[in-house]
Amino acid sequence: MTGPDLLPIWLKLLYTAFVVVLVPIWWIDNGPANFLWFSDIALLATVPALWLESSLLASTMSVAVLMLEFAWLVSLLCRLLIGSDPIGLAAYMTDPETTRRVKWLSAIFHVGMPATLLWVLAVLGYDRRALPLQIVLAWIVLVVTWLFTDPDKNINWAFGPGARPQHALSPAAYLVVVMVVLPVFVYWPTHWMLSRMFPRHD
Repeated sequence: MTGPDLLPIWLKLLYTAFVVVLVPIWWIDNGPANFLWFSDIALLATVPALWLESSLLASTMSVAVLMLEFAWLVSLLCRLLIGSDPIGLAAYMTDPETTRRVKWLSAIFHVGMPATLLWVLAVLGYDRRALPLQIVLAWIVLVVTWLFTDPDKNINWAFGPGARPQHALSPAAYLVVVMVVLPVFVYWPTHWMLSRMFPRHD
């Protein structure tokens, strides 16, 4: 099912241009460690997935973030409609200290990136190898995040559920919990859903 020009050139150019604009702004406003967020990794990895028309890369990023992106959207809608939400993923979107440009770019990012991944899967099919590949990638990213980033930033919730580090467990024990919870409760259900929604990529 793969081959050249299965995806429209305008999609590749538009998505790439958006990433080129966003990356320096994100770097300046949030610092390089921010690119360890799973959503940011997926944003960047979708560029080669588009140009190479790689079902495996697009499928892996879809397993990584589609459920989390849906949770982000629910979080934002709750904040806009009722003024609060139980998830907290989009809390910065209503924070007066967040710049307007970051809010606009973030909204386009968190809606456009998952929509683009779904488009790619609809055209190229879903590669079942994505699940084990994403589990290994997530474990590497979580360990790197845990070792080298500021716990107060709580990137990928590697230090606690929500905005702040937790203190009920030791940091290492909590990290192990996250490394189990993500594959079981996020990646496997997403893999199961995508396997049934899209044709199998051979």
